[in-house]
Amino acid sequence: MLTTPLIFFFLVVSLRTPFVRSDCEALECVKISPSEFIGSVRTVSDVLQNVTNILKNSKFTNVNNGLEDALLQSAIVACLELIDLSTKELNWSISAIENPRGTHNNTENMSSDLKTWLSAILANTDTCMEGFEGTNGRIVKGLISNAIDQVNSLVQKLLTQVHHVSEQFASKGQFPSWFKAEDQMLLETNKVLGDVIVAIDGTGNYTKIMDAVKAAPNNNMKRFVIYIKKGVYNEYVNIDSNKLNLVMIGEGMDATIITGNRSYANKFVTTKSATFGVSGKGFIARDISFKNSAGPKGYQAVALLSDSDTSVFYRCGIFGYQDSLYARTMRQFYRECKISGTVDFIFGQAAVVFQKCQILAKKGLPKQQNTIAAQGATTPTQLSAFSFQFCNISADYDLLPLVRTTSTYLGRPWKAYSRTVFMQSYISDIVRPEGWLEWEGSKYLDTLYYAEYKNNGPGARLDKRVKWRGYHVINDSIQASNFTVAKLINGNLWLPSTNVTFTPGLGN
Repeated sequence: MLTTPLIFFFLVVSLRTPFVRSDCEALECVKISPSEFIGSVRTVSDVLQNVTNILKNSKFTNVNNGLEDALLQSAIVACLELIDLSTKELNWSISAIENPRGTHNNTENMSSDLKTWLSAILANTDTCMEGFEGTNGRIVKGLISNAIDQVNSLVQKLLTQVHHVSEQFASKGQFPSWFKAEDQMLLETNKVLGDVIVAIDGTGNYTKIMDAVKAAPNNNMKRFVIYIKKGVYNEYVNIDSNKLNLVMIGEGMDATIITGNRSYANKFVTTKSATFGVSGKGFIARDISFKNSAGPKGYQAVALLSDSDTSVFYRCGIFGYQDSLYARTMRQFYRECKISGTVDFIFGQAAVVFQKCQILAKKGLPKQQNTIAAQGATTPTQLSAFSFQFCNISADYDLLPLVRTTSTYLGRPWKAYSRTVFMQSYISDIVRPEGWLEWEGSKYLDTLYYAEYKNNGPGARLDKRVKWRGYHVINDSIQASNFTVAKLINGNLWLPSTNVTFTPGLGN
């Protein structure tokens, strides 16, 4: 065990993560019998296995017709990974129902956990099918479409069988009951032990971040801290779902930079273009930047992709152009981050709160319009929404001279039930007076939910905003509170364990 120079950092390697008792027994969390619920979950798993068998057929996995098939191969690999992830999420749901007081749950709210994991499966199937667009995979897509539709129908029904997610509060400033006394002492004294150090100059345990990730134990119930010294790390990092509770700490978003340049233009489907991807639960990053340098001509080019449930990104930079941040699934929290891009540069189907983040629109391709958020909820029951609170919406340095000639919008509806709220934030004059942009004419304008609450700045004026049925000006604090840390992502139950600063409600 190595002591790292983490000045005043407050995470602790030995800290137990909140896989703790449930707030309800299975009979109280679901509306049908536990055995019936589990039976339906297993049916979904069986159907997904059929999809896997089709995709692993040799005539699809052994295509060698050059670049024309590279994108198809990327789509097939991505889809297989998403199905595997879905199977794990189904297994978590079964384990939580069978043993509510076991170590399977992320929080003390089983209802929230079940809705989160089942919602993620809907996002997984959607991402899988969308990956085949623009490829020559029409036959493959046709062979699996019926099974995918069956999965979606079953999961949507399961979501309706989970009781409403209730809000639970942890006393601010107190440690949860499941902390060990020694953990509390370490947190209070700000002592941190790092497990491994990554340094390009060879002064650490590893020179590559992925080597440190591989060294972390699988299915670990304690924090595993990887300290990354300053430098530009040209590598692709993928943290799979077996790597739980990883913590990555850099030396500042301008000092520790992870960069890559994969893009759709280079034959990578969106999910495979990510410089940094994480699926393992409980991931925490601090003082690091994630960058995709493909540029505006790369089109979809992800810097950071997160599928990590109860994950935190604190004082991180996320830099790209189109699709910079893919907050794909699960419950996520971003605090004091800097996020830049052009088209749909914050997108996904996760339930996310961004607090005190700097959101920067960049200069894109000629005549290109900027859209900040492309949230992708596909059903009304899905636990999926973006909330921007206490943020600053402005132009990046390269867009400043072009603010008057480049249109920038708060968001557009990527999917039918797209949900995005900007509240208590500063919006500069880069945002067009109408605020929001259509996706395809009037498509989704009645089913989306877009809202603004007590924003300020020259771009926050509401008198010329869109008149869509799904757009709302929130005047009621109770309604606005549904998009806070406490209610949207049940953050009071798991964020205290990270000791990252957060505001649970509407107060500063």
